[in-house]
Amino acid sequence: MSRRCASLTLDNLDDLPRQCRRCVFWELDPVAREAAEESGGVELEKEAWLSATLLEWGSCGKIVYVDSLPAGYMTYAPPVHVPRSLAFPTSPVSADAVLLMTARLLPEFTGGGLGRMLVQAAAKDLTRRGVRAIEAFGRMGDEVPVGGCVLPVDFLLSVGFKTVRPHHLFPRLRLDLRNALSWKEDVEVALERLLGSMNPEPVLRPV
Repeated sequence: MSRRCASLTLDNLDDLPRQCRRCVFWELDPVAREAAEESGGVELEKEAWLSATLLEWGSCGKIVYVDSLPAGYMTYAPPVHVPRSLAFPTSPVSADAVLLMTARLLPEFTGGGLGRMLVQAAAKDLTRRGVRAIEAFGRMGDEVPVGGCVLPVDFLLSVGFKTVRPHHLFPRLRLDLRNALSWKEDVEVALERLLGSMNPEPVLRPV
């Protein structure tokens, strides 16, 4: 059984889970997202976002494969490329950080170390490009109507993120990539347990 990580590109965008391929929660602001969903243009909007981000900034995600099967993914980008990031009450993301948008492992592939492999690939990519930190908006509790698009606070804390701006629903957290080694060592169990059970259904209401 072979395992590998690849950068997210237009060629493998369709390897994302179907719900995620059709979700533009992060890629569009709430108004534009609602319009895209009403017009049925979400897949084209996601493709356009990826194309523009790749051209202007470079790699913005990783997909992990088992043999030829996509098993999970992670997406990240500077906040200037993530319109939704401005809609959170704990915005803005720090100027020296990229935003961890979302991540997911398919349940059938959990337990084999793929979460750790995915995180290592992302950390290596960002460190090589001179990125100092990763920030993320977390969600407090399952009652917040954002499906799997916003990572749980408990998960982020468990893999080394620290809260930099508290909030009762959407705190902002930060991981200094100088601490990435310990992050990579600690992440496997938490990532596979939590992301493997997350519901990736599209969000019905904007933040």
